[in-house]
Amino acid sequence: MKKKKTPSDSKTVSTHIVLPNDTNTLGNLMGGKLLHWMDAAAAVCAHRHAERVVVTASVNHVAFNHAIKVGDFVTLEAKVARAFTSSMEIYIDVMVDDHKTNDRKKCQEAIYTFVAVDQYGNTIDVPQLKPETEEEKSRFDDALKRKQLALLLAGKIKPDAATEIKALFE
Repeated sequence: MKKKKTPSDSKTVSTHIVLPNDTNTLGNLMGGKLLHWMDAAAAVCAHRHAERVVVTASVNHVAFNHAIKVGDFVTLEAKVARAFTSSMEIYIDVMVDDHKTNDRKKCQEAIYTFVAVDQYGNTIDVPQLKPETEEEKSRFDDALKRKQLALLLAGKIKPDAATEIKALFE
């Protein structure tokens, strides 16, 4: 049995410069381009954690909170929030360095789910995760709530089985 990994073991950081070809007519980074960058960063993070081929299962949440302008530097930090049996929830923080002031701020965030697969496309188990910081522990706990909610909405579990969701209302 492999030892549990920490979120930092698989952390992936990538930085991009926003070029004119990446923007819309207002000079803002197109959302689809950012989604592409986030998917790639999350995939590398999930692959590092699973040490296997991974596929995107879902984009669970994306928040476009602030416009990202042409010339800005965009840094994506992807970490595994929680590992389940074969799936992993990847949390991505998007930071932007203003190219004029060098001020850095968090602009966006996203949550992706990846599944590890073997050479035939069958799901395989992934290493479990051991959160260490308060933020990692919070994201770890919240990941189970999101998973239970998704399973409940998809009709894959009964309401009584969604213990984390039930606890929110008690």
